Amino acid sequence: MGAYSVSVSAYSVSWGRRATPLIIAHRGASADAVENTLAAFRRARADGADGVELDVMRCATGEVVVFHDDDLERLGKRAGLVRATPLAELRAIDLGGGERIPLLDEVLEELGPLLVNVELKSQSALGDDGLAAAVAAILRRHAARARALVSSFDPLLLGRFRLRAPDIATGLLFAHDQSLALRRAWAAPLLQPTALHPEAALVDAAAVAGWQARGYAVNVWTVDDAAELRAFAALGVDGVITNRPKFARSVLQSR
Repeated sequence: MGAYSVSVSAYSVSWGRRATPLIIAHRGASADAVENTLAAFRRARADGADGVELDVMRCATGEVVVFHDDDLERLGKRAGLVRATPLAELRAIDLGGGERIPLLDEVLEELGPLLVNVELKSQSALGDDGLAAAVAAILRRHAARARALVSSFDPLLLGRFRLRAPDIATGLLFAHDQSLALRRAWAAPLLQPTALHPEAALVDAAAVAGWQARGYAVNVWTVDDAAELRAFAALGVDGVITNRPKFARSVLQSR
């Protein structure tokens, strides 16, 4: 499909269709450690996760930092926008237990061979702040192509990444409270992602069957309940994104 036309088979099979679902730690093992910190990612690795999901944006000095919220109020307990704050100032913030806001570079070094789902956080405006290009360069520098999947709720941002790195797997995120077009993944035929990442509320047997018949892996978020974990595994989803990777592993192994 134009500039975005790359076969799903070109990507690592790690992020494709699977017989048993991957366990992907949401912002690391965020039920047991401060989300999106090195401690959360270490805990996810120790808890047996197949990979981690994390969020990235650029700060005022241009570095790609791992952080979810646009502002610092919830985790940093102070005012200010991450994108408007220089790295040195961000590094001074204690998120709890001495944990600091990490760089994507640092997290990739820490994770070793674990799979990594990098979510690109969108700006409120339509302008391009260079995030897609910066993330593509970082993933290449760390030789992470085979273990990385880059996702976003923003089709335009995901499209920018696809143009920069058509050989790296991508995932289109969507949620129940988005517009009808977005929550039906209208951009997927154009973007040709490896995976669709629907919110759990949007997932049922017919949806999974339809998405997989079109060639997409299905990684559902955010699933922490035992009954839901079993139900989604029974539907044949390809991954579950969870705050509790150790618990999820124990539930799915006991099926």
